[in-house]
Amino acid sequence: MTLYDLLISPFADFAFMRRALAGATALSLSACPIGVFLMLRRMSLTGDAMAHAILPGAAIGFLISGLALLPMTLGGIMAGLCVALLSGAVSRLTIQREDASLAGFYLVSLALGVLLISLKGSNIDLMHILFGTVLALNDGALKLIAWVSTITLLTLALIWRPLVAECLDPVFLGSVSRIGPTVHFLFLALVVLNLVGGFQALGTLLAVGLMMLPALSARLWCRRLEAMCLLAAGIGFLSGYVGLLVSYHASVASGPAIILTAGAIYAVSIVAAPQGVIRSRFTPTRHRIA
Repeated sequence: MTLYDLLISPFADFAFMRRALAGATALSLSACPIGVFLMLRRMSLTGDAMAHAILPGAAIGFLISGLALLPMTLGGIMAGLCVALLSGAVSRLTIQREDASLAGFYLVSLALGVLLISLKGSNIDLMHILFGTVLALNDGALKLIAWVSTITLLTLALIWRPLVAECLDPVFLGSVSRIGPTVHFLFLALVVLNLVGGFQALGTLLAVGLMMLPALSARLWCRRLEAMCLLAAGIGFLSGYVGLLVSYHASVASGPAIILTAGAIYAVSIVAAPQGVIRSRFTPTRHRIA
């Protein structure tokens, strides 16, 4: 087998492989920078919670019109935003912290979503919604993912500076501007939007993997935020490309192959990155002399 057959031929010969790679690339451009900000805000598990939170809305869309793209997408967005707003309201009106209220809502959402799907669908439908079918992306799903990526990148460009300030010092941002709550809500909306876009390709349970694993890897290689976001997107693309090749040649599920590839890159980063185990533990620290 030549390198062409191994690395290029699957995408050159099959349209479904090209669609899958295009979808994974678009998701990487938007979801991975979102994952970087989630990590910096110490909200890494929030992505997982929100991924479960969109399930009831997607399930209601499924009950209404089957696996049609638009109803499931709109339902997922509405459900995710409702959970984000409710968890924020509970944290402000009670003594409970936002992460605790979000945990409660996402557990209820997950159970409700599975229950709703079971009313009409089969185990195959449930597996499709939970784990996605990246190799079955159609033109409509690709357009949706492209719109999600475009909206995310434009919004990040608009709110970049206040978002960075909120990550580094929310107290300072609150003292000089009242834009903090608005930026926080817009950021959560972007999280929901990207999870809904990722849900079309990877399902609700794996979408958060492509959002967080490249971000976690990039954090070990970079210190500057801009470089971290770019590297995370690059790792996301590489994970999609290699994962699809592994899926094709080994005849395994494509979604888990992509996430496991991202996990393998993270494992290598833990060991070999400048801020990983070896270099941070065993490299002598250089002290600068004034």
